[in-house]
Amino acid sequence: MHKSNFLLALSILFVSVPLCLSQVLSPPEIPDPAMRALQQQHMPELKAAAVDITSHQYPYKFYLSRALDLTEQQEQQSDQRSIRFSNFQGRTVLQVTGNYFAAYSDKTMNRNERVEKTYLDVMLPILQATAARLGTEAQLNAFAIEVSHHVRKQVLGVTMEHPENMALIVPREVAGKLVAANNATEQLAALRQSSLYVDGAAVSLWPPENQPANVAVSEPPTPAPPPVPTAALQRDLSPAALQQLLSQYQGAIDRIVHELDSQAHFVSYAPPALIAFHKASYLQLSFSTDLAASDGGSQYRMAALAFDRHVSHLIRALLVLLPPDPAFDGVVFSSTVKIAGKDSGPAQSVEFFLSLADLRRYEQYDLTGQQLIGAGFVLINGERVDLDLQRAESDIR
Repeated sequence: MHKSNFLLALSILFVSVPLCLSQVLSPPEIPDPAMRALQQQHMPELKAAAVDITSHQYPYKFYLSRALDLTEQQEQQSDQRSIRFSNFQGRTVLQVTGNYFAAYSDKTMNRNERVEKTYLDVMLPILQATAARLGTEAQLNAFAIEVSHHVRKQVLGVTMEHPENMALIVPREVAGKLVAANNATEQLAALRQSSLYVDGAAVSLWPPENQPANVAVSEPPTPAPPPVPTAALQRDLSPAALQQLLSQYQGAIDRIVHELDSQAHFVSYAPPALIAFHKASYLQLSFSTDLAASDGGSQYRMAALAFDRHVSHLIRALLVLLPPDPAFDGVVFSSTVKIAGKDSGPAQSVEFFLSLADLRRYEQYDLTGQQLIGAGFVLINGERVDLDLQRAESDIR
């Protein structure tokens, strides 16, 4: 009897150890030497935190993951080694990423209510598991927790579901106060010093001291220029890193060119590339846009027509072909716009730099075309412009 109990315990041990190891990134896979050293130093604490995180009882299924926005089937087949030390905007953070398969109805829960629910059910247990073990590491600046949940909404009578991504950045000192908090009031006071992003936009889930604790407040909109696409990790934007990343996605890019060429009219002299712009990485797709002779006018009119008649029709088809949660921040649609006819004037170079988060919102009809390009960057012949689609298209000078 004792022997059978011993064998059972031994079998559980051998099953649980690989499970634990599968949640923590191995040190040799971390390119940054400082981050790699911390990962190696704290492997026992990281493994123990992984056990707490994976054994916690969540209301819905939760998986640690290297990527957000995966289906549950994709998640089960993907790399779930999520816990690792990383560099975020020059700060050392412990990053934990995961997908939470709760699907909230936008009719019964607004955004702040959804965020608060996922924070309490998922992010807080993760923060408690990690901060309790690593909160004394002097080199650690903050804890960065990324979680994706889903939102159901009705579009033209059809129920559609799309991901909503959260990123919570909690300074190490604040995390320590949170773990030691004895009540909700102390916890709330600590969390006011944290940063929260939803689909790349900064929000405030916890109200100031003079407002009721049950009121979630959005921060005022950021003035122009539009915000840089927010990634949980600071991207390595060196040419070598971008070229290596491009090779990683070459298969998907080849498929995009093959599937969309008849619609996009890609140019052979400028194949797809990954470029750095405004502290973010973009997949650059270069193509030509042919307009009729009657479409002539100012460069703004040509740019507006290029977006409405060409680029906007490529977006949803492109997003279907992109891999889930790619390791770049956006797409730049680079069009050479030509007017038919001998006296049509020179071609115009128009570039639309659009973040993946905004493209996904446009895909789900949460943004208009004007809102989409207003949130990004538009360059005409290398110069940034403000493009009012309706006004520009009416300009036939």
